[in-house]
Amino acid sequence: MTRRQNISASISALSISLLLLLVALPMQAQMGRKVKKVVEQPDTLPLFRGVAVSADLFGPAMHLFGDYGQVEGAVRVNLRDRYFPIVEVGYGSCDYVDGATEVKYKTSAPYGRIGMDYNLLRNKHDLYRLYLGARYAYTNYKYDLGHPGVTDPVWNELAHFEAHDMNCHYHWLELAAGVDATIWGPFHLGWSVRYRNRLSKNEGPLGKSWYVPGFGKTAKSNFGMTFNVILEIN
Repeated sequence: MTRRQNISASISALSISLLLLLVALPMQAQMGRKVKKVVEQPDTLPLFRGVAVSADLFGPAMHLFGDYGQVEGAVRVNLRDRYFPIVEVGYGSCDYVDGATEVKYKTSAPYGRIGMDYNLLRNKHDLYRLYLGARYAYTNYKYDLGHPGVTDPVWNELAHFEAHDMNCHYHWLELAAGVDATIWGPFHLGWSVRYRNRLSKNEGPLGKSWYVPGFGKTAKSNFGMTFNVILEIN
């Protein structure tokens, strides 16, 4: 074999080796880029995870230091530590006298809410929970309205004004954001902020109520809050 033939054979062998290398490298790189698929483990927790009962302390404090407030309790069901259907019931009352007009407004009645909270935390089994939720609420109430009287300038007589048992009802929605923290064992503390938006109303023949049980001072919308002591039973 001549020297030229040896060189030609070497070049051919080198070309074939380079070609094989060029084919093999992309395949190897492609295999290297493959990311192992993380197989998401199915949620083996049972659907029902327990029940919690709670009482709000903020409402009685409002009544203690102001003209209105409420006592309120709730029952909440835990579904896989993620979804929390809830029922809230309470009793609101108000005894208010306007300092400027001397008009007195008084009412007391039960109210109720039903809704759902959702745990936003990625680790839903943590000792803490961050909630976002919604409620539908309703109350049927009566109020009394009165005034000590105005002296008629012509007849010089005192004219009293009183109205009793004005029948009313209110429907509203609430958006809630809150935190639930485990304190010890089954005992938790919870805070929530509420945005309330009125859906419909009937405030009786005299018109606008000053306060609505469970809703608060009347307006198309308002804000409120709760501070709850919670007992969770698993």
